[in-house]
Amino acid sequence: MNPDADKLWTAPRWALAVLLAALGMLGPFSIDTYIPAFAGIAQSLDATPVQMQQTLSAYLFGFAFMNLFHGALADSFGRRPVVLTGVAVFTLASVGCALSQSIGALVFFRALQGLSTGAGIVVSRAVIRDMFPPADAQRVMSQVTIYFGVAPAVAPIVGGYLFVHADWHAIFWFLAGVGVVLWVANWRLLPESLHPTQRQPFRARNLLRGYWQIGSDPRFFLLALASGVPFNGMFLYVLSAPAFLGEHLQLRPTQFFWFFVLTIGGIMGGAWASGRLAGKIAPRRQIRHGFVIMLAVSLVNVAANALFAAHAAWALVPIAVFAFGWALMVPVVTLMVLDLFPERRGLASSLQAVVGSVANGVVAGVIAPLVMHSTVTLSIASLLMMSVGLVAWMVLRRRWPEAVGASPRRLA
Repeated sequence: MNPDADKLWTAPRWALAVLLAALGMLGPFSIDTYIPAFAGIAQSLDATPVQMQQTLSAYLFGFAFMNLFHGALADSFGRRPVVLTGVAVFTLASVGCALSQSIGALVFFRALQGLSTGAGIVVSRAVIRDMFPPADAQRVMSQVTIYFGVAPAVAPIVGGYLFVHADWHAIFWFLAGVGVVLWVANWRLLPESLHPTQRQPFRARNLLRGYWQIGSDPRFFLLALASGVPFNGMFLYVLSAPAFLGEHLQLRPTQFFWFFVLTIGGIMGGAWASGRLAGKIAPRRQIRHGFVIMLAVSLVNVAANALFAAHAAWALVPIAVFAFGWALMVPVVTLMVLDLFPERRGLASSLQAVVGSVANGVVAGVIAPLVMHSTVTLSIASLLMMSVGLVAWMVLRRRWPEAVGASPRRLA
């Protein structure tokens, strides 16, 4: 924690949470806004569904690759320069998307967007832990998740409106405008939270040592799996939204927002509950509650889709409940990752994001195209991805109980 943290931000804590949430929302906003226009973009650029799916996977793999460096850069040069550069590149990439005249160009600029948006997500986590002690950091992380949830709920509404009343190019011009506003806001307001004495030298040997220190630690890997892979249990439905919502549930593009409102409502509710529980129950118990909710609703979802034809009246509810369980536990897991390596929080945040975003990219490019044509296979894939995180958490609790604040004899 920065020893001068109380002097860096004198405004209300919720205001910093809003600023950091705005940074974090660039990633999901870049996905959710253009999903309602999938069919229109494909028709305009003469692209196949598989090619359109690659505009998602290119973004996600670009996000994953650059996350290897965002945290290291932020640990060496400070949080502000990395954020401002990332938002500037995102804005230029959005202009490139708006001007694209071929599917190849769109995939390229989507990848460039992915390379840049991770800066906000990675650095915002590090800023929170720079500025606040553990219990307060969990509350702020939960606030960030709540505010962050507003944008993806609004994004498909905006995207659907722009697509219907203008065209798909307008969606990316809108994203470019969002980038400009965020750059100005962070240039004026974001404090430099990395204390000069905590900066790491930006040298290849030092970076490689840091990557090895974190990447070879099984506790880190298990925590990253526990937080990142279950996210794909609901993200799979976002990636499959054109088929799931348009084909299976027979919703029009302007009705897609119901899915996003319910899912983001679940995230916001879970994050609110996580903040309320901070300091009141053991973190490991809070994580257990989140996994119990996700497991139960995943099993119900599989059974319901196997027994009944999917209908919008009920098929969206399990995804929202799943999102609640994920948001209940993920702020706690994220802070556990950062506290494993207090001297390299930026790098730890980067590598955590890499694990999650690689999983996202695999789901976008491989799993979603395979399972999105059936609601039964979608529900089974969601259950399996949640199970990966659950198994990782159970192994961590048994093998390294001290990492989750438990004694070997007390793991409840």
